[in-house]
Amino acid sequence: MSTLKGKILAGKVLVKPQAAEEKTSSGIIIPDSAKEKPLKGEVLLVGASKKDEAMEVKAGDVVLYGKYAGTELSIDGEDYLLISQSDILYIA
Repeated sequence: MSTLKGKILAGKVLVKPQAAEEKTSSGIIIPDSAKEKPLKGEVLLVGASKKDEAMEVKAGDVVLYGKYAGTELSIDGEDYLLISQSDILYIA
């Protein structure tokens, strides 16, 4: 991954989604058309905390987020998700 340039705004988090499952636990290969959108990813960049909300996540955390959370971005050919801290459901 190349170094990301820029600044994340207050209350926002840039996440690198984990790849969707390729196989089921029983070994069945899942085609691209049937793959679920990943709901888990690694936090890469974190914005400043808001006045009324402390920033609880940090870079390197693995988080779970809602299915329709955030905005998908493509930066230098890599896919990322920009979400609000309030869309994060769980920090693993």
